[in-house]
Amino acid sequence: MEHAALYLSLIGLLALVCQWVAWKMRLPAILPLLIAGLLIGPASGVLKPDELLGDLLFPLVSLSVAVILFEGSLTLDYKDLRGHGHTVSRLVTWGVLVTGLIGTAAAHWLLGVSWQIAAVAGAVLVVTGPTVVTPLLQTLRAKGNLTQILRWEGILIDPIGALLAVLVYEFVAIGQDNGAASHTLLLFAKTIGLGFGVGGVGGYIWGRVLRNYWLPQKLHSFGTLMVMLALFAASNTLFEESGLLTVTVLGIWLANMRGVPTAPIIEFKETLSVLLISGLFILLAARISSEQLMALTWPYWLMLAILMWVARPLSVWVCTIGSGLNWREKALLAWLSPRGIVAAAVASLFAIKLEKAGVEGAETLVPITFLVIIGTVVIQSLLSQPIVRLLKVSEPPPTGFLILGANPVARAIARVLVDLGFTVRLTDTSWDAVQEARMAGLPVYYGNPLSEHAIQHLELTGIGRLLPLSPYRELNNLAGLHFEHILGHGNVFRLSEDTGKQAKRQQDKALGHLPLLFDQEASYAKLASLIAHGGEVRTASITDNFSMADYEAAHGGRLIPLFVLSAQGKLRVAQAGSALAPKAGDRLVSLILPDSPEMERRKPAETV
Repeated sequence: MEHAALYLSLIGLLALVCQWVAWKMRLPAILPLLIAGLLIGPASGVLKPDELLGDLLFPLVSLSVAVILFEGSLTLDYKDLRGHGHTVSRLVTWGVLVTGLIGTAAAHWLLGVSWQIAAVAGAVLVVTGPTVVTPLLQTLRAKGNLTQILRWEGILIDPIGALLAVLVYEFVAIGQDNGAASHTLLLFAKTIGLGFGVGGVGGYIWGRVLRNYWLPQKLHSFGTLMVMLALFAASNTLFEESGLLTVTVLGIWLANMRGVPTAPIIEFKETLSVLLISGLFILLAARISSEQLMALTWPYWLMLAILMWVARPLSVWVCTIGSGLNWREKALLAWLSPRGIVAAAVASLFAIKLEKAGVEGAETLVPITFLVIIGTVVIQSLLSQPIVRLLKVSEPPPTGFLILGANPVARAIARVLVDLGFTVRLTDTSWDAVQEARMAGLPVYYGNPLSEHAIQHLELTGIGRLLPLSPYRELNNLAGLHFEHILGHGNVFRLSEDTGKQAKRQQDKALGHLPLLFDQEASYAKLASLIAHGGEVRTASITDNFSMADYEAAHGGRLIPLFVLSAQGKLRVAQAGSALAPKAGDRLVSLILPDSPEMERRKPAETV
């Protein structure tokens, strides 16, 4: 196809626009990506992926799906599976089985496809995934226990559902060419043995390489990607269709091998996955033909309804027996199950392979999968908030704090907030700082709070405000812009900077709408210096006989007001240009330097 480079670059720009729209509107990115692909593909005919890429389309999709499955499997830590209660464990095991069986039966009887194709469709459509669940949960503010169940179900079902889909597909693909059941089972066993063998052995050897640092750390992510692709290709060469199982097993092995540093690899794969997923789904959606869209008649919509309102409620009912959840909480779990990225990618790859093999009915896999994805995401995005309010399973307005940094400044402030009864979570990329916070009994997330991993794993239940107390100016500023869309305007602050006038003007231009934390001079360097020189965060009660002015005078002006806790339990954050003005009965939280002996005698009762 002429001007292929121009088309590919325009697809990249369109993908960027879709990601921005998703971020701005707090939607799963898959929705605008798929809609964009449909608009420039079957709706307008501008993009024809088969003509654009020719014979490269299948290898591109195949390798992209391998990367997506590998990244998902890297997050499957067995400790997570054991550590989140019977409900989550049942949802990703028995729940997957119930949904898959109902989906299979519905596909066979409603769409008129063979049991083999129906089984592939049923297996593919069990996967929800964190990339679609997490954005919905951030806007719902449902009860903490429900948010935890749904979030961990989405994280764990991603690789488990993908593994199930791969196994079902391989059994079906092998059976198409080998009619005898015994021969099919023998070849299937060979595929399983090869996938687990190559993936397991490869994972063990490469895990040893990473754990012992036989390769420079800067090459860990690149080397892991190359090894994964090489094992995928080698496995497929030894036995067709075994590569996807191999990379899934490889990822699970590395995730659970003790001492393997997977965090940097996951971060690298996140960036690569955004690139692959964004471009891939535009191409895959554009590949759907007008005839396939016109074929989405009432049986397809009925199957969507069965998956949403029969399969999901039944699986939730089975998996929550004896859980202690009431009917309102079970109803929300039964409602929320949007399908995501893995389903779209895997269905498209399987469809291409089965169509090339001449399997009848394979052309139905992509349209039904895309219909279920768009239908579940759109319907549940629009109706989930009213349903949460109707069921009365929402959390009260969040009052907790996400604090950037686990340094001494952040730990001192977090300690007082926790003692006052507020939910606090610190986040830092320094392992030493994270360990210090954990030893102090403070909840902390280790990693970049702006990463895809943080979107999936950083617990924000009860968190309503952001305090940027990191020494890294760029991280503070970027986090302010990022979390404002999650926590809302007025709940995200910016920190003063010890920079020149030009840099301050640039910050004011980009972040001027965010309140300035504490006061104009409260930069991180100043706060850290005060703490290093013996400064302490203290609380003091304001009374009719001792006002804030008296308190400041007692300390000789050597304090920075941080918060005021009202008698009603409402906490106000000090902001530059806005006086706290605490009243009698309020409690003032301040950062104070050690006082002279004379001032010690004059100060009121306070606690550290």
